[in-house]
Amino acid sequence: MPRFKTPDYGLKMIPVDFAQQVLPGTFEFALCHLVDNELDLSTLRSRYTNDAGGAPAFDPAVLLKIVLLAYSRGLISSRSIAGACRNNVLFMAVSGDSAPHFTTIAGFVAELGDEAAALFTQVLMVCDRQGLIGRELFAIDGVKLPSNASKAKSGTRADFEREAAKMEAAVQRMMGEQKARDLSGCDDEQARAARTRERLTREATQIRDWLAANPDERREAKGAVRLSNRTDNESAKMATGKGVIQGCTEPLLVRELAMLRGA
Repeated sequence: MPRFKTPDYGLKMIPVDFAQQVLPGTFEFALCHLVDNELDLSTLRSRYTNDAGGAPAFDPAVLLKIVLLAYSRGLISSRSIAGACRNNVLFMAVSGDSAPHFTTIAGFVAELGDEAAALFTQVLMVCDRQGLIGRELFAIDGVKLPSNASKAKSGTRADFEREAAKMEAAVQRMMGEQKARDLSGCDDEQARAARTRERLTREATQIRDWLAANPDERREAKGAVRLSNRTDNESAKMATGKGVIQGCTEPLLVRELAMLRGA
């Protein structure tokens, strides 16, 4: 039998350069750049009055980054966000190894409300237009970000205002869900991981079953390969006046028309 090196996923004591963990072209890189360089945080920072005494506070810029990064990964409760800041290298890098307590994160979201939502919306609008928000990000139950914003590079002011309103409504729902989970003391990361594994297993099983039931490629009359659909293999993508849709293929339509004529 072949022998392989055994991967070690256990605890490691290794030096980490946080600056090398946030890679250009990623959502987290854009998040850090926008928060650090493009957002006006003077109003948020003016709320702090510990100039002459008291312990240093967490910078609102850091809290904005970690909360929005957490939302992008489907983390909602303040406890799960605080846990990620302690245990996940990317969260450590984005937060500068700040590791705020979960009560600090909960208080930040609860107290700022609309101010934080407006800042989150600015970041998400830019990231979406750069194509940095995909299916793998913001996979949060019950929250749907506006789709295809990156395709709408031009439009009227009203168009942009509607897009911003949709994005802000989605942000408000995320923040509302966080507040609700914080109040209930919910930290369901293990349950979330189990649900994710279940979905992946179900999808893999469906693909294997479909491949077993359809061993051959479907082909056009001239021999070109036709795309298949795992839900309805008699359907295909069709160009219409409203764009490309999934519709019935021509042979099926012909059969249905013949049946109608016979009736």
